[in-house]
Amino acid sequence: MKQEAVDYYHGLLNDQIAADTQGTLDDLLSSRKLYFGDRALCTVLRPNFYTPDQFQYLKQETETLLSAFAKAHAAVLKDKEMRKQFFLRPWEEEMIQLHPPEQTPWSTSRLDSFFSQDHGTLQFVEYNAETPAGIGYEDVLAETFLDLPLMKRFQEKYTVRPLSVRNHLIHALLETYSQWLGKKPDHKPQIAIADWDDVPTKNEHKLCKEWFETHGCPTVLVNPANLEYRDGKLWSSDFRVDLIYKRVLALELYEQLGPDNAIFRALRDRAVCISNSFQALILYKKCSLAFLSDEANQRLFTPQEQKAIAEHIPWTRIVADRKTYYDDSTIDLLQRVSDHRQSLVLKPNDAYGGKGVVLGWEVSQSEWDAAIQTALTEPYVVQEKVNIASEYFPYYADGHLRRNRLYVDADPFVFMGSLTHGVLTRLSSAALLNVTAGHGSTVPTFIVEKK
Repeated sequence: MKQEAVDYYHGLLNDQIAADTQGTLDDLLSSRKLYFGDRALCTVLRPNFYTPDQFQYLKQETETLLSAFAKAHAAVLKDKEMRKQFFLRPWEEEMIQLHPPEQTPWSTSRLDSFFSQDHGTLQFVEYNAETPAGIGYEDVLAETFLDLPLMKRFQEKYTVRPLSVRNHLIHALLETYSQWLGKKPDHKPQIAIADWDDVPTKNEHKLCKEWFETHGCPTVLVNPANLEYRDGKLWSSDFRVDLIYKRVLALELYEQLGPDNAIFRALRDRAVCISNSFQALILYKKCSLAFLSDEANQRLFTPQEQKAIAEHIPWTRIVADRKTYYDDSTIDLLQRVSDHRQSLVLKPNDAYGGKGVVLGWEVSQSEWDAAIQTALTEPYVVQEKVNIASEYFPYYADGHLRRNRLYVDADPFVFMGSLTHGVLTRLSSAALLNVTAGHGSTVPTFIVEKK
C-alpha cells in the first residue's frame, strides 16, 4: 500500500505543479526557521510515508532493543571492569557518578537505523543518546507539508497522520525535572538551551524555545561559556537556570571550558538539573552497539532481547587484537577486518556527524589498512555493512520536475529511555546519511492510509 500511495503522490506532479510547490515550500521553510545553518532543511517535494503496520513494527522492535540498552547501562554502572569496554575518560567517570539515581538519564534520545522494505530488514547502526537533534524541527516541518496545496490534493484520497514529537519533548523534560527535584514542582522550571553560538542547529533551538515558552517555561538560548555559577545557582546573566536542556556535546564542553566550568560546578553541588544527564555518555559511545553485539555480554539479555539484537544490530566489535565470533566460528578479529573491507565500516568511539567514519567499500586496501592502524591507537568500532534503504523522491531543478533515488534512514525518537514517538527521516545521495556531514535533506514522516 505504501508504494501505491507514493505512486499516486508522484502522479499529481508535473513541471508547473513542481515549480509552484517548490516556491511555496521555499517561502514556508524560510519563514518558519526550517534551516540547518544556511541550508534549507528540506530539498525534495515529497514526505516519507509509512503504513500503520510498518510504523508499529519500527516502534515495537525499537522498544525491545531499548530494554536491552537499559540493561547494558545498568550493568556497566555496577561493574567498573565491564565499564572499561566504553573507554570512559576520568572526567566522564566523575560526571556519571553525579547523576541522581531517581532521575532517568535520557529525557530524549534517538536510535538511527535503516528500514529497508526492499530487503525486509531493520538494522540499527547508532544510538544517539546524548544530544539528539531534530525534535524541534520535526513538527513544524510536518505542518509545512500539510500546508502545501499538493498535500491537500493527496489527502483527497489518502488519510495522513503526522508523528508529532514536541509534546513528548516538553513532557519528558518536565518529568525529568520532577524526578531531579524529588517532588512535583510548585512552578515551571526556567530552561536554558545550552549550545555554542555558531551551531547549524540554532534555528531548531529557537523553535524549542518558542515551544517551551508556550508551555509556561521561561527559556533562554545560552552559550555555555556565558553561564555563571554563583550564590548556589546557575545563571545566564540575571536569568536563573533550573533546567539545562543540554545540546552541547559533553566532550566539547570539557575540552573548551575545562573541568571547572559553571555547569560542572553546579552539578557537583546538585544546584541544577541537566538533561540529558552525563550518564547518557555511556550509551552514546559507538561501542554501546559492540557491547550488545559481542557474545561475551549475551548473558545479560532475555531470549526476546537476544533475538532483537541478532536481527537488528549489525555485527559490531571494538577494534582490538583479539579472537571473537563471527557466524558461530572463532576468528582473528584484525585479520577479518583487513580481509573484508568491502562489507565493513570503521567508526571512532566518540565522534559524531559522520566524523572519522571510514566506509571500507569506498577506500583502497592500503587506505583501509591505515585506518585499522589508527583504530588500534584510539577507541574505534568495526561494524558490518547494513542494507541501506532507498526510494525515489521528486524535486524541482532547472525548470523541470525531476526524480532521484536517494538513501533513506529511519531514526526513531525515544523519550525517557523506553518509549518511541515519531521518527527523524534523512535523505542523501551519499551512503553516509548525515546532514551535518554536508549531504542531503530532512523530510517529515506521515502514517498514510487509503480512504
